[in-house]
Amino acid sequence: MQEKHKKAMQIGLQVLGVLLLIPLVTLATLRFENRSADGPSILFPGGEMTSGTLHSGPEPDWGFTQDIQTVELQLNDPMASRLIYILESEGRPYVISGYMSTWLGRIWKEWAVEADQGNNEGVLRVNGVRYPRKLVRVEQGDALDGVARNLLQKYSGMPNPPPEAIAAARGSIESGNSWVFELQPL
Repeated sequence: MQEKHKKAMQIGLQVLGVLLLIPLVTLATLRFENRSADGPSILFPGGEMTSGTLHSGPEPDWGFTQDIQTVELQLNDPMASRLIYILESEGRPYVISGYMSTWLGRIWKEWAVEADQGNNEGVLRVNGVRYPRKLVRVEQGDALDGVARNLLQKYSGMPNPPPEAIAAARGSIESGNSWVFELQPL
């Protein structure tokens, strides 16, 4: 009787192992296949962004990004693209990466670490237009008040964030929990 129970337990664990392995292999395959795609998918980073018009001329009024939740951002070395939040403050575009004070955030948001360590040139694609950019991290200064306010308005649903909420969002940036990059033209 003990032997039958042991055998049934062994078969059950093998079935469970196979059931867990199938989605893991599927996700790994999809991530591998998407690495050379023209831009990211909803779940996985993509490759070099080649489609779309390359912007030339004067800087646009970045206020149009108020109605856009995510954009595609590509770093050039290593060549990889991802979907990311964007906001505008004082006419300049910014991207935000949260949870950077945690080990999981630094692994999950590896693009921010790479940009901060010098891989800070890339391409922003918005509505089919590609903008060559340099990502410059902003850790302090007056610009953070507008960035914090617009971040709360856009992504936290606060049309008129109170001063203490703006101060808390700014504090999160200054403490390194959230990283802010200005997207400057190349």
